[in-house]
Amino acid sequence: MPLIDTQPGALAKIYARSLIELAMEQGGRDKVEAVLGELQDVIELAASNPKFNEFLASRVVTSRDRAESLRTMFEGAVDKLTLNFLLVLNRKGRLGYIIPIVAALDGAVQAAFGRVEVDVFTASPLDSAGLASVRERLAGSLKRDVVVHPYVDGSMIGGVKFRIGDQLVDASVATRLRKLRDRLGTEGASALRERLDRMFE
Repeated sequence: MPLIDTQPGALAKIYARSLIELAMEQGGRDKVEAVLGELQDVIELAASNPKFNEFLASRVVTSRDRAESLRTMFEGAVDKLTLNFLLVLNRKGRLGYIIPIVAALDGAVQAAFGRVEVDVFTASPLDSAGLASVRERLAGSLKRDVVVHPYVDGSMIGGVKFRIGDQLVDASVATRLRKLRDRLGTEGASALRERLDRMFE
């Protein structure tokens, strides 16, 4: 069975808070963010490697065998706290829930450090100046430090889309055109012209 990808629940948030407390005790904010980054790397590896994904969530592999394999794969390659956390999840039978647990951890880190991560989608790649401008405008609007993850969406004509957590803000040209087309279909061109005329009287 594959890893379970659901919204973080109460248990995921408990694991996240416990890990943050341990990381803060051992090295402060830098330690917290380092461990978070390594756990996110583990999830990315699972997403790109079906066999590793199955290994993490499998009910056939015993906890003991999986623990030995985790040590072989990650000992010396990741922070000791990261490995210990994976081993705890394995021992508790929760490794298959690592995606919502790390999502809860990411949310808790953002809340604790006043940081928010935003996925930005554009029709063509942003250059460094454009990226800096987007980051500055988002930081001003959100009143928080912003980490921007830029993506190119070939289906877009222009404009921009933002995703913050599970919230999507769509300001793309395609969406504006679709809304205009829908409005024309429901109101009719004459009704729309009347509204425009009233606006410019």
